[in-house]
Amino acid sequence: MAEFIKIYPENPNPKEVKRVVDILRNGGLAIYPTDTVYGLGCDIRNTKALERIARIKGVKLAKANFSFICADLSNLSDYVRQIDTPTFKILKRALPGPYTFILPGNNNLPKDFKKKKTVGIRVPDNAIAKALVESLGNPIVSTSIRDEDELLEYTTDPELIFEKWENLVDVVVDGGYGDNMASTVIDLSGLEPEVVREGKGSLDIF
Repeated sequence: MAEFIKIYPENPNPKEVKRVVDILRNGGLAIYPTDTVYGLGCDIRNTKALERIARIKGVKLAKANFSFICADLSNLSDYVRQIDTPTFKILKRALPGPYTFILPGNNNLPKDFKKKKTVGIRVPDNAIAKALVESLGNPIVSTSIRDEDELLEYTTDPELIFEKWENLVDVVVDGGYGDNMASTVIDLSGLEPEVVREGKGSLDIF
């Protein structure tokens, strides 16, 4: 049975943040708010936790397209090949914000992602997500939680999320109502930026 922890987005309480991060450090799965939809995440360094998320999503871990949630752009060089100035300018302009950028991965990727040529990087404009990543000290591997309802693609109410997920995850963070539109996904791994999915992030800034 998962814990249900209320964290206020305006001013995340460090004690509550630490409770969630301790669960992540111990291989737990967390559902938490971002600046788009609620995400299901775990510590990037925990293979067992990564395998649990892959099982829940019904995919093989090696083939899974999870995002790396970072606190800011300073972690980028840990996982991404050196990026040129125009690409960096795009990232600086858009982040933090409701975008996922696909970038070429480097040799430092955790072993579970070694075969991946690209990685999806997110820096959400959400104080809770930022606090969790900063306290954990490395990215959270994350995927959106979808709803089976044809009309509602994403559940926005944390209490309903808890009801549905309490036996699958270890903690659900109540950070208030989420959004019901996913991030805009832009592939920056090729010669030209390519829009993979149009979501909450406006394309006007490009």
